[in-house]
Amino acid sequence: MLTSGAKTHRMCATSLSALLLLSYIFAVVAARAVEQDTGVGPPPVLAPGQAPPLPKRGPLAEPRLSTQVGFPTVLTKYVISPSTLRPARVALGQKLFFEPRLSGDGTVACATCHDPAQAFTDGRPVSVGIHGRVGQRNAPTVLNALYNKTQFWDGRVNTLEQQAALPITNPFEMGSASIGDAVSRIAGDKDYQTQFMQAFGRDVNEQDMLSAIAAYERTLASFDSPFDHFIAGDANAISDSAKRGWELFNGKARCNLCHALTDNQRDTTLFMDNDFHNIGIGILRHHVAPLAQQAERELAQGRLEAIDTASITSEMSVLGRFLVTRKQSDIASFKTPSLRNVLVTGPYFHDGSMQTLWDVMDHYNKGDGITNPWLDKDMQPLALNEPEIDDVVAFLASLTSPQYQVIGDQEYARQLALSKVSRPQRDTARAFGPKPKQPEPPRSKCIRLDCSDPCATGKPPRKSPLMCRCYECSELRSICCAFAGYLGEPSCM
Repeated sequence: MLTSGAKTHRMCATSLSALLLLSYIFAVVAARAVEQDTGVGPPPVLAPGQAPPLPKRGPLAEPRLSTQVGFPTVLTKYVISPSTLRPARVALGQKLFFEPRLSGDGTVACATCHDPAQAFTDGRPVSVGIHGRVGQRNAPTVLNALYNKTQFWDGRVNTLEQQAALPITNPFEMGSASIGDAVSRIAGDKDYQTQFMQAFGRDVNEQDMLSAIAAYERTLASFDSPFDHFIAGDANAISDSAKRGWELFNGKARCNLCHALTDNQRDTTLFMDNDFHNIGIGILRHHVAPLAQQAERELAQGRLEAIDTASITSEMSVLGRFLVTRKQSDIASFKTPSLRNVLVTGPYFHDGSMQTLWDVMDHYNKGDGITNPWLDKDMQPLALNEPEIDDVVAFLASLTSPQYQVIGDQEYARQLALSKVSRPQRDTARAFGPKPKQPEPPRSKCIRLDCSDPCATGKPPRKSPLMCRCYECSELRSICCAFAGYLGEPSCM
């Protein structure tokens, strides 16, 4: 029987072994970071019906080393099982990531929307997929996605394996009829047969294909930025402007309220809170309340494929997290993204509606969301002056990893020049004014609205039972219309 001390010693030894194995795996599968010619600014315009060109698999597609300054070794140990990162699985996953045969017509791969040369984004406001179909969401970077507690802008799945599956069958992305349909197009390839056997000891199959793609994505940890060197003790690693921006980030600019794990402790690693927030993006362009009612009628809660399709192909995309939870408080809320490499992963926000980091700062500076009843409570005017905005942008630029330093410098110059002639989000009066009073959220309404329902008339009788869903608890209950929110009473009773 082990004593307490012996148990502790054994646990420490096990943890150390795991860390050493993890470091070995990263070292085996990673290539040394090198610079590569990349484009700056918007990608080329596509002809109608044309999918984007397939990205080339170059040095920037290689797995990253665990020896990067700032690499969170302990955190990585908790989010990765070393057995999933066997070199053969990672190599297979990398090949599959660039495989266009997984799409319905052989023109689109994972890398189409997650191009290594664009820091694993596509540089477009919203992504373009099979047959040139334009989606509703901006492609987030895959870099550091291994640390996300949920995937996609609305958090509709939890794992990278689940995330890898949905775009393959989404009709606006890769457009395969099913995962099995995609697998069938590579199952006869002798090279794939050999690689699947080496990686998993089995023939080509659906689950191992998704596991291999996820294994590759888990090697894309991106750190080693100038800011990481600054935190490690190099006082000259970032500019004085970036240092001032770091202080503003954690103070007057209030960025840390979403881009840190806690409000009272500085986050120097991931710059996200694993939560969802309504920050006022897209509210004015969409009739959000009717869209929420439409989603309630048309989408079965928990049916992942329907949610995935709606989020990419329809105007209901603006509902964000609400599509998943059906909670009114989640209407138009989206996941807080990490800020690492943010300079080179624009355009910004879930709909790609902001072109520069100066636009982003102007949006936050005015506390945008005057007519938004679901606006996050932490959104308010910031009263940042122009030098302070420049300082925060300088700090954000310091989060760029070395593989993207050259393109980052070029992108910073491009955005700076654009900000001198175009600032569509700037509103100085609002930025330095008081926070406006927010409107109240609309009352919850019955879901089943058809010609036979008395609720459809807008004058429900006091005694007319209907199946209604509460936005807050998502439970279906047979209740009188008068208590479904029409007369102001709470719908949870």
